[in-house]
Order: sequence, then structure tokens, then C-alpha cells
Amino acid sequence: MPEQIRKLAYSIAELTEISGIGRSFLYEEIKAGRLVVTKAGRRSLVLYDDALAWLTTLPKLTPTPTSRRDMGV
Repeated sequence: MPEQIRKLAYSIAELTEISGIGRSFLYEEIKAGRLVVTKAGRRSLVLYDDALAWLTTLPKLTPTPTSRRDMGV
């Protein structure tokens, strides 16, 4: 079986595709300095490790307890 090779860097279009996060939000994060971009000529690339580090800093959603009244009881 062939071994899967992980990409080292992603274009903005590729990152939106694999992460499910919109292009405009990614550019906002880049502008704010929270997502690191590496330039290769005119291309903007996000290194795998930088993408992973950025994703882990996004806020986590913790569910709030539901009252019995909300459940119709």
C-alpha cells in the first residue's frame, strides 16, 4: 500500500477547502497576525504546522446545560 504524503504548505484556496473556513475569514486572520503566511514569490502559502497551530487557537464551543423547562418537561 502506498504511504500517504502530507503536504507541507497550502494555498489559501486549499486551506479553505480542507478546513471548511471561508476565504474572507482567513484573510482577516492573516491581517490580524493570527495566521502566519509564507510568501513564495507572489504566492501566499500557509505551512502545515502554522495552519495546525492557528486552528488550535480558535475558540472552543462548550455546550451550556439545558434546563428541564427548555426540554418541555
